[in-house]
Amino acid sequence: MGYRDTMAKNHGPSIQNDEQYESLRDDGMSKSKAAAIANSPGASRRGGESPPYEDWSKDDLYERAQELDIDGRSDMTKDELIEALRST
Repeated sequence: MGYRDTMAKNHGPSIQNDEQYESLRDDGMSKSKAAAIANSPGASRRGGESPPYEDWSKDDLYERAQELDIDGRSDMTKDELIEALRST
């Protein structure tokens, strides 16, 4: 077992939320996907503050799917977008 610093490493100006980025990378997420999530609007907020996906408009869901580079998003219904976002 290794020692891990309690402070997140500064990944420079290209990453807005270093702590979230590191956590996602530790969970095995790719660098590009972790960066997209850590740089998304609201990335600095803690979980639970965002309304559930069911309350989002289809356009907002599509934009979020676009940020996460989800394949096939342009042909998805609102429910399919929600399912794809939750499985990411």
